[in-house]
Amino acid sequence: MLSLTYRGFQYAQSMRFAIEEINNSTELLPGVSLGYKMYDTCSSIARSVGVALAMSNSNEVVYETLKTLCTRPAQVQAIIGETSSSPCMAIATVVGPFHIPQISPFATCACLSDKSKYPSFLRTIPSDYYQSRALAQLIKHFGWTWVGAIRSNNDYGNHGMATFTETAQQLGICLEYSVAFFRTDPPNKILNIIKIIRHSTSKVIVAFLDNMDMDVLIFTLSQNNLSGYQWVGTESWIGDSYSAEKDKDHILDGAIGLSIPKTHVRGMKEFIIDVKPLSSLSNNMLIEFWETLFSCKFNLSNSSSDNLKQCTGHEDVSGVKHGFTDMSLMPIFNNIYKGVYAVAHALHEILGCNKTCNQPMLLDPFLVLQSVKNISFKTKEGDEVFFNEDGDPPAKYEVINWQPTENGVVDFVKVGLYDAFLPADKQLSLQYKTLIWAQSSKQVPVSVCSEKCSPGTHKVLQKGRPLCCFDCTRCADGEISNTTDSISCVQCTSELWSNDRRDVCVKKEAEFLSYEEMMGALLTAASLCGTCMTAVVAFIFFTYRKTPIVRANNSELSFLLLFSLTLCFLCSLTFMGRPSEWSCMLRHTAFGITFVLCMSCVLGKTVVVLMAFRASLPGSNVMKWFGPTQQRLSVLVFTLIQVVICVLWLTISPPFPFKNLKVVKDRIILECALGSAVGFWAVLGYIGFLALLCFVLAFLARKLPDNFNEAKFITFSMLIFCAVWLTFIPAYVSSPGKFSVAVEIFAILASSFGLLICIFIPKCYIILLRPDKNTKKKMMGKGEQSML
Repeated sequence: MLSLTYRGFQYAQSMRFAIEEINNSTELLPGVSLGYKMYDTCSSIARSVGVALAMSNSNEVVYETLKTLCTRPAQVQAIIGETSSSPCMAIATVVGPFHIPQISPFATCACLSDKSKYPSFLRTIPSDYYQSRALAQLIKHFGWTWVGAIRSNNDYGNHGMATFTETAQQLGICLEYSVAFFRTDPPNKILNIIKIIRHSTSKVIVAFLDNMDMDVLIFTLSQNNLSGYQWVGTESWIGDSYSAEKDKDHILDGAIGLSIPKTHVRGMKEFIIDVKPLSSLSNNMLIEFWETLFSCKFNLSNSSSDNLKQCTGHEDVSGVKHGFTDMSLMPIFNNIYKGVYAVAHALHEILGCNKTCNQPMLLDPFLVLQSVKNISFKTKEGDEVFFNEDGDPPAKYEVINWQPTENGVVDFVKVGLYDAFLPADKQLSLQYKTLIWAQSSKQVPVSVCSEKCSPGTHKVLQKGRPLCCFDCTRCADGEISNTTDSISCVQCTSELWSNDRRDVCVKKEAEFLSYEEMMGALLTAASLCGTCMTAVVAFIFFTYRKTPIVRANNSELSFLLLFSLTLCFLCSLTFMGRPSEWSCMLRHTAFGITFVLCMSCVLGKTVVVLMAFRASLPGSNVMKWFGPTQQRLSVLVFTLIQVVICVLWLTISPPFPFKNLKVVKDRIILECALGSAVGFWAVLGYIGFLALLCFVLAFLARKLPDNFNEAKFITFSMLIFCAVWLTFIPAYVSSPGKFSVAVEIFAILASSFGLLICIFIPKCYIILLRPDKNTKKKMMGKGEQSML
């Protein structure tokens, strides 16, 4: 017997509508009428098991042909129901071994798709497997990564939330809390859930609750005035007008969720509300229903309440605004309708019906079950009905939004669609313009544990907290992130570097010693200054070329030395600018050859001083062995040796332009690689050898008697030269990038200035400022021979 719940009565009426429509049809099961028995489990698992046992052991089934009514022993061929997952599981466990098909219009637990446990279970509503995943995608779509979750403490809520949690984690959504309750739980347990919500930071709550549990929660929320949260609901309550009526304080306004697509079945509404109690006065259920619906009594007695009136049985049900006349659950009624028709089509196939069906026979439930699994048909409204291998229909949902109207009634507005069988990027479609959010806001709520990390930063998880809680850390030098919420930074390639915002890799700046920068300009100025000074000295020497001080110690070597010093100053300029193949080869070879030419001249002048002293001794004719021809030849030989070394260096492994990416990380150092390090150090070593030889010879001749002993000045110049180049080596090796080039130029200029100043400036001083000393007498010591 049905209890007086309007939903249960509506479900029963929709089933009766489908059966009567089939029985009146001449196309489906012609000549055969379906019979039925109805039971009310009162959502009790124990009662569901009892009903299942009663139906499994039933020994009567009614077949009504057009002419004859007969009763024969038979089993129940199919069960339509239950509407909750847990009772369905109990019934399916009992009837499964008997292969009796059970078709539920409203049990959504994904666990019921397990055919090893529930082989005979089917349903006309999608599995929560799809709904849970759809909810997770819906939440991800709005950017909510930090949510709370409340579920019914039954199979429906626990299994559904488990699937939702798994999918949410895959999509990067974190649950701040996940709590469960059942409507019969003590009040303090539900109040504890209210406390958890109050102390949470998430602003979005996923409610995986059946409608009765939701009604209890709505009452508690209203009592505690807990508003301002964005609720996301399941098909169990999001489209239920009863739940909306319970929310008198509009706590859930703006709620969004998934609902079974709205539908219309012609004639069903009229049939459901077409209740005729006078024709069924023997049915106590109908009488009690009528009396409750219209607040009247058929049989008034003296003990009856004065507020009650006499029932006439002719009251107009359609004119009553009541939960019973509300057709918001038409999608569920349609699911019942589809289930009944699925059984009818299966029987139609088994009985081989055409214009008429075969004589009624004792049917095997197993055959009925197999036939139901394989059926495929369209209802009169055009809905396609079939079951997949798990006994589930196609998963399609409407996205419903609770929007308050001016009269305070909630309007269920369709704002989108979800179709699980479309490609992943097209499954969810939404209409943003029609959405209303919590507290009637037009802005999408924000519910995140941490704000998004902008490009240029990456996530660093907070210790001991969920993945959605993180800090945003700036990318290191040379790394970028060009997406929001980047997990890590990407290293730029060797020739690229991160910009200031760390969101783009830009080409590294090329660095080399250029004329435009301050250091390059100063070195260039020093080089040109040295060149000019050398030219001035050469001019002075040329002007006073016949004076004793110029003619002393071979004026030809002096002019050749001045020429080589000019080349030394100018060769420093080859180290400037962007390195190229020709400049790299030129700078080192020009440096090596010009300095050897310079050292050869100095060495010749030093030897001349020594030979001149030997020549002043009685009986010595040393000077004929080191005359002008020998001096020129020595300079040529010493220089040719360096030329040969340079040619071998350039032939075997010449210097080449090189991009140094290691010295400085954020810039490309353009420099000249040595090619053969042996060649470079051979060139430098040969110069050093000549310089050391000059220094030793000059040092030995420093105290020779002469009023103007050039050996002293050569000694000072070689001392400066050797000191410069000895300090050059460690400075050159340790200097990064263009500074190594600057060190080399400085060494060239310093040693060149040392030679120019120490050897020639004292002579220029005497020529210009002390001409009285520029005489043959003053140039010679007392009693010594002339060195002219």
